[in-house]
Amino acid sequence: MLTDDIKRDIQQSYSAFLASRELGPRHGQKLMIAEIARTLGAISSDAEGIRNGDGHICVVEAGTGTGKTIAYLLPSIIIAKALGKKLVVSTATVALQEQIVHKDLPELRNHSDLSFSFALAKGRGRYLCLSKLDNLMSEFASTADPTRALYEDELPSVDEQGIRLYESMMDALAANKWDGERDTWPGSLDSADWQRVTTDHRQCTGRRCSNVSACSFFKARDALHTADCIVTNHDLVLADLALGGGAILPDPEDTIYVFDEGHHLPDKALNHFAHHARMLSTSRWLEQCNKSLSTVLGQIGGAGRVDHFGEQLPGQFIECKRELDMLYPALDELIQSVTDDSRERRSSHYRFENGKVPDGIRAQAEQLHASFDRLSDLLSKITSEINEAMEDAHCPVPKVDLENNYPVVGAWQSRAEASAELWLSYSRTDAESSVPRARWLTLVDFSGNYDIEVCSSPILAARTLEFSLWNQAYGAVVTSATLTALGNFERFKMRAGTPDNSRYAVVPSPFDFAQGELIVPAAAVDAGDSKAHTAAVIDQLPQILQAEEGSLVLFSSRRQMLDVFDEMPEPWRHKIQVQGEASKQEMLVEHKKRIDRGEGSVLFGLASFAEGVDLPGDYCAHVVIAKLPFAVPDDPIEAAVSEWIESRGGNAFMQITIPDASLKLIQACGRLLRTEGDTGRITLLDRRVVTKRYGKAILDSLPPFKRTIAT
Repeated sequence: MLTDDIKRDIQQSYSAFLASRELGPRHGQKLMIAEIARTLGAISSDAEGIRNGDGHICVVEAGTGTGKTIAYLLPSIIIAKALGKKLVVSTATVALQEQIVHKDLPELRNHSDLSFSFALAKGRGRYLCLSKLDNLMSEFASTADPTRALYEDELPSVDEQGIRLYESMMDALAANKWDGERDTWPGSLDSADWQRVTTDHRQCTGRRCSNVSACSFFKARDALHTADCIVTNHDLVLADLALGGGAILPDPEDTIYVFDEGHHLPDKALNHFAHHARMLSTSRWLEQCNKSLSTVLGQIGGAGRVDHFGEQLPGQFIECKRELDMLYPALDELIQSVTDDSRERRSSHYRFENGKVPDGIRAQAEQLHASFDRLSDLLSKITSEINEAMEDAHCPVPKVDLENNYPVVGAWQSRAEASAELWLSYSRTDAESSVPRARWLTLVDFSGNYDIEVCSSPILAARTLEFSLWNQAYGAVVTSATLTALGNFERFKMRAGTPDNSRYAVVPSPFDFAQGELIVPAAAVDAGDSKAHTAAVIDQLPQILQAEEGSLVLFSSRRQMLDVFDEMPEPWRHKIQVQGEASKQEMLVEHKKRIDRGEGSVLFGLASFAEGVDLPGDYCAHVVIAKLPFAVPDDPIEAAVSEWIESRGGNAFMQITIPDASLKLIQACGRLLRTEGDTGRITLLDRRVVTKRYGKAILDSLPPFKRTIAT
């Protein structure tokens, strides 16, 4: 229960923090602290500290300016320490993780009477693998002799420019100027360059690696055991839960979780439990593995029973490839049905209605699952043999050869296992009583060639999160500026699976929203007619934008964004930056520089600019929203959710489409007022908010801006 001692500690720590920073209390912040304290303090547990009741989850919507980070950190740290539990704070973005670790937690500790330790947890993929870096450098050095003739498969995988990058990494590590973490590397890193020198759990030899004492990942992981508070991301939490919990992070039953940016959690869970594989790419991969198998076995043959299992691999690679190639024509026929004769795609997806796969394809999927499962099993046995051989001092195979080939076989096993899971999903039929999976094909076009990506995903993450997270956790807090849609939490409950007996609250923002004006001009047209709407936006933007101002124009369609930009008058095009021309961060930096010089600047962006973009004051005095942000009609998962709702007698448009659009519109409008002193206006160029029946509900869900709506 919430004891008097805990209440006193929270009140005194909060007062000390405010006094030290010369801040006044915020009403919403105080309410949020109270909601979290009541929830976590009311959790009942047995003599061993295991939770034995419900009502242990607190869901709080807190708008910008509430000070929600301190509002959840302060009570959660105090209560977690009092109960002997670990606190895991999870975010959706690296930027917020860095802010919490480098700013918020140090400030709370330095400006209050609290004593606690904290650490940052990231996945292996964010850290350099020294073994891979050594192998790349050695590979390049061995092929550097200009007099040596090389076969095609002996050519180095990295050019001289790449080697210079990796040499600089090696130098920085040796000089203790870099910790091996991707996010702390001083320059930008191309994903392909980074993938060559990082690893995953399948490829990592763990504590057996000869470089383990200098491994950046294990150094960071060791720090987690003693930390009171661990800051991580949603993906790592989900990965830990998928392994049963407690494999990477503390055991869920001993953990209080805080999910900031919590509205992302359901989508992250969907991505985590989805399966994808490309047909032609996988077929080529199997062929390539078979070709390189003799080289791998030549280096590790003699280690345990590697040869016994290895001699079975060629036939298994061939069998998987043969069955994939047999299925390809049937899938190609389906994907071609959504293209016209000129091969201009009407849609890039073919979705199986109600998630039901035709019997013929399902039968072939069963064979593919059995074949890939057998392949995965053989590769798993080989990795186990390599593992044991690395521990065997009498193994005839040099340890360096075992270490170098373990990641190769591990990567093969990981891909084979993923394919087995995909085809298992396609071989099963969903129970009538359960929520179906979405199954679809995607046409992937690259350089004039195309491949077919086979996809499968749950349509809702609710059951997965319910069983693996909410039921397992000792306690949890979910917070975000946007958790409600149309004034309630029903959308979030449906997608995230939080129980009805959780504590739900909306705490007020300190902003005076009347300092912002929402405008729907008389010239706005119905965005349902895309051509007329685009023409209207082209006509109106030069009239409503001000040349010396900082403006953000948000589009729901890349095509419309580019069409509008192409038709803008020449003077305006010089002021506009269009998403995709540079990185998001580079665009924001350049935008601020232009405003600081008094030149005025306009950003054209899509959905990623409608959330998480912080442009306070003059940097964003005007937000223009081209149209109501309805979901793309051919999104396979959203279409499957709507189909499922309709099959149960519901109204998908009112239950799914409208709440989703409302939430996205709130996020877009949230780009305007970022501090209490900000002013500005939002212009919505979509007449449907006035003319359609659902328009009033969407408008009423927005913050109470001053309104100027032409009727």
